[in-house]
Amino acid sequence: MNFQYHTLSNGIRLVHKQVPNIVGHLGLVVNTGSRDELPNEHGMAHFIEHVIFKGTKKRKSWHILSRLEDVGGELNAYTTKEDTCVYASFLKADYHRAIELIYDLCFNSIFPEKEINKEKGIIIDEISSYEDSPSELIFDEFEEQIFNKHAIGRSILGNEKRILSFSREDILKFIEENYATDEMVLSSVGDISFTKLIHLAENYFGQVKEKQRKRIRIIPNSYEPQSIHSRRNTHQTHCIVGNQAYHAKSEKRIALALMNNILGGPGMNSRLNLSLREKSGYSYNVESHYTSYSDTGILNVYFGCDKENFEKSLKLVYTEFNKLKTEALGSLQLKKAKNQLLGQIAIANDSNEYEMLRMGKATLLHNRVKDLNETAARIEALTSAQLLEVANEILNKNLISILQYY
Repeated sequence: MNFQYHTLSNGIRLVHKQVPNIVGHLGLVVNTGSRDELPNEHGMAHFIEHVIFKGTKKRKSWHILSRLEDVGGELNAYTTKEDTCVYASFLKADYHRAIELIYDLCFNSIFPEKEINKEKGIIIDEISSYEDSPSELIFDEFEEQIFNKHAIGRSILGNEKRILSFSREDILKFIEENYATDEMVLSSVGDISFTKLIHLAENYFGQVKEKQRKRIRIIPNSYEPQSIHSRRNTHQTHCIVGNQAYHAKSEKRIALALMNNILGGPGMNSRLNLSLREKSGYSYNVESHYTSYSDTGILNVYFGCDKENFEKSLKLVYTEFNKLKTEALGSLQLKKAKNQLLGQIAIANDSNEYEMLRMGKATLLHNRVKDLNETAARIEALTSAQLLEVANEILNKNLISILQYY
């Protein structure tokens, strides 16, 4: 299926995939996230994602919520370290309704002081709930450790002190300095002609004044491995080990994605799951993750276990690291690993909502979307030697950091 592209005169890009489906999906992805916050703005990008729903120049908050829900649609949003997205799913007959609503939210929100103050309490509750879960909190604290003193390492949610300090003027200043029209992508998957979609986009988003980003992102480049052991009086020991990794445009990113999948991906047959859970019975939950950002990345391994099994579990993790660094995969092993990753990607892409979000992010980063055949070709071209290379670069024990809760 072909991807279609268009750029409005103000720089906002449009990407569309026409599919014969009764449900459409549409989202605006903006290249602004928590890494763009100054220290006194910690949590601002996520806070804005919440308060844009609290009223526009023409709608009260309940009108916003009911605009799509009255016709069975859904409206949602998320914030990451690098981007913010407002998106919707709806019946294809309601494309006009959806695109107008997303435009209204993103460019006409008025941020009423009363609603801002109310939302502060909700977000502080969200932060408290998150901090009560050590198996989630440890991931944020590990990124702070890896990206020491850099904004990309800070949690997306922020902290209570900063949230309470936010004013309407602070919100408007952050938007003015970070939201640029040439760093926005309107992404669509649904049964609408591209000509009609362009017309709708021009009618609403085309009236937005062209604006460029005022702040420049700083690349994190001061990594030093650390081992931190933090007493939290948790029932389990929680541990993450990892390292900085390749950015989203690196040629080695695909090889690392495959290596990560072999090591501790979602499959029950991952090496870490077989070693720590199935064979040893040390850990119920063990997994590895590779996250690539626009100019850096991180690979980490998480496991939770009884305290008496911590040292044994950590030793097994390093054993699997060493195998990946020293033992080349045979042709059959490599083929099976490639097929597994390709299958996982294909199943994820089978969701039109996921595809719409993927298209928006890809267009934002690369100005184009790779289809499944192109991705498959890059995975098929990988060699065992390439996997050994990335394993030795990323799983180098001298570069590994550790964070333990006990």
